[in-house]
Amino acid sequence: MRVEAAVSRFLRHVAVERGLADNTLAAYRRDLGRYAEHLAAAGRTEIETVTTQDVTAFVALVRREEGLAASSAARMLSTVRGLHRFLEEDGVVPVDVADEVSPPKLPMRLPKAITIDEMAGLLAAAAGDDPVRVRDRALLELLYATGTRVSEAVALDVDDLQSGELIRVLGKGGKQRLVPLGSYARAALEDYLVRVRPGFAVRGPSTPALFLGPRGGRLSRQSAWLVIQATAERAGLAKHVSPHTFRHSFATHLLQGGADVRVVQELLGHASVATTQLYTLVTADTLRDVYTTSHPRAR
Repeated sequence: MRVEAAVSRFLRHVAVERGLADNTLAAYRRDLGRYAEHLAAAGRTEIETVTTQDVTAFVALVRREEGLAASSAARMLSTVRGLHRFLEEDGVVPVDVADEVSPPKLPMRLPKAITIDEMAGLLAAAAGDDPVRVRDRALLELLYATGTRVSEAVALDVDDLQSGELIRVLGKGGKQRLVPLGSYARAALEDYLVRVRPGFAVRGPSTPALFLGPRGGRLSRQSAWLVIQATAERAGLAKHVSPHTFRHSFATHLLQGGADVRVVQELLGHASVATTQLYTLVTADTLRDVYTTSHPRAR
């Protein structure tokens, strides 16, 4: 089978069988396009002729010539390994030639969170009676109260508010989860829904979206990102604050408050508890720092 045909077959499989998001599919397509170019340059036009050495050489090439970080090279290898594993399982090739290729070693990257006081200051900086400010406060309170990804937040519809105390979130892979809303987020959302959203809604096409722009359309991810940046600047935060800062802070502050890691896993929508356990390392670092600076015999 031609390499291009094998790649197309795999992409159809992940699109239909696994229901991957459009952005993920686009990344798969880019990675495998680069891989196909590498194989063509090596004279491998048939997928059956590809060897383990070809896969290893591809990882080395993208790191050396394209200057990719270890994390990006590891992602590329993960895509390539998925291709070869699928081809073996589908009977196209007799063996998975990528199975024994090890990914580049990744440095441990701990999630970046801001302190509870810094988060309180950031949310206070979103206050105001201007309609856009009222909406922004509701958005930011929801992000911190629920730990949702910004893409999940802007995808919310009004009907996803469950009795005002829970929200229904559609996460990665189309998996739904219910997340509680704290009192601050509930109050901010009620203020927005009563005072602001109706006025925004009449200016645009009818939409069930929870968060709207002033012209009545669904708020975009980019607009939400700009809201966060502008609010962080008003709060005078020197640290870099991104949409994921809210998610990281949500998890870190819960664990600092004594929440069980399994509960935090469910709230975040993590498929594996190992991902959530990264946040326990953050809280352990905090405990260590406090101990070192506070205990008379720590140093």
